[in-house]
Amino acid sequence: MIGLFDAIKVGGGAILGASLIAGPVYLYGKSAGKSEAAVAALETSVKALRERSATDDEISRSDLAGLCRHLGLSDEDQRECVRRLAEAQHEAGDGPVRHDE
Repeated sequence: MIGLFDAIKVGGGAILGASLIAGPVYLYGKSAGKSEAAVAALETSVKALRERSATDDEISRSDLAGLCRHLGLSDEDQRECVRRLAEAQHEAGDGPVRHDE
């Protein structure tokens, strides 16, 4: 009977030891997972902001015809787009209307 009691104590001690180790390991893994998710979200945000900045730069450098081409309009719709943008630019007083666009 003494051998069985010792085996139960050893088994109980092993279970208790495993429980004490598993808790912190679980919490560390959970924390590491949250950190990885936050880093991935930040990288995605930075990539989106860089792409948006590149698009903003491209549009800022474009003339009226370039803006309308960027929209993927047909030739006829591009001419109408240029006309309307030029008219809006003139009405807003953003500078002279250039008819070479």
